[in-house]
Amino acid sequence: MQSSVFAALGEPSRLRMVELLRTGPLSVGEIAEKLEIRQPQVSKHLRVLGDSGIVSVEALARKRIYHLIPEPFEQIAQWTESFETLWEVRMDSLGTFLDSITDDND
Repeated sequence: MQSSVFAALGEPSRLRMVELLRTGPLSVGEIAEKLEIRQPQVSKHLRVLGDSGIVSVEALARKRIYHLIPEPFEQIAQWTESFETLWEVRMDSLGTFLDSITDDND
């Protein structure tokens, strides 16, 4: 997984754009209107998202329609799942510790 995906998603306006696009494709104008951001700023952020492989663009007449690309999010899910075992072990240890404290107080 590329660190550019996390870098792109680390900017709040871009993250909000991704959340909007989760419901379906939108034009630059629609995104600008919903987020109350000027179109040039939206275009700049969408360019970063595109360069990171997060969105794709489709030219439709005079509009540019943006779509989410699912692969980066699948990679993020796989990456976070790789930590699942680590957290399970830690939670089990915490549970054992808390049980021992409870037993000591009885």
